[in-house]
Amino acid sequence: MPTSPGAAGIRPYRPADRDAVADVCVRTAHLGGDSRALHPDQRLVPALFAEPYCHFDPDLAFVLDDGTGRAVGYVVGTADTGRFVEDFRRDWIPRLAARFPEPAGPPLTPTEEMVRLLHHPERMLVPELAGYPAHLHIDLLPPWQRRGHGRRLMRTFLDALRAQGVRAVHLGMVTANTAARAFYDRVGFHPVPVADAGPLTYLGRSTDPDRTAPDRTDPD
Repeated sequence: MPTSPGAAGIRPYRPADRDAVADVCVRTAHLGGDSRALHPDQRLVPALFAEPYCHFDPDLAFVLDDGTGRAVGYVVGTADTGRFVEDFRRDWIPRLAARFPEPAGPPLTPTEEMVRLLHHPERMLVPELAGYPAHLHIDLLPPWQRRGHGRRLMRTFLDALRAQGVRAVHLGMVTANTAARAFYDRVGFHPVPVADAGPLTYLGRSTDPDRTAPDRTDPD
């Protein structure tokens, strides 16, 4: 059972959180649900969507601590997507290429598709998103959702971006994940049209405080 909501709190990411953050990532990566059946190697998904951000932008990595020191949710991201892609290409792929070699042909399985994403970080350079230079990923384990923690994680991340002088942020989400889309709508994101977006929807927002969202515990 999770610790009582009052005991949970948001704090900066610590290297000791790596395994817990990876576990959250894996358990929420398939349309908000568990991805272990799709990707047997449980380092793959975190290597794409969590760990490189903690490595390259630790000052923008925050966790929801359950009150015992365990991370049960997180928000990670980068202030500069272009710089992140350069770092990913130069320093991150070489760390993982032996474990996750790029498929020789078109990907045939969900895991091969994920490995293909790993080897092509330039996919993050979307011209229509130039006005939203930062991007993020946010995930919470199901027992910790719908308690207001997601909203507070997002606010913490936006405050950190704004302190760095970043004015706007974007994210990409699988369009079929309607629950995630409802959350992003509630915290002030809006659609950003992108040609050939495939299965993704892109959303963006200013890092200015959301003056329309009440400061209360809500379904997020």
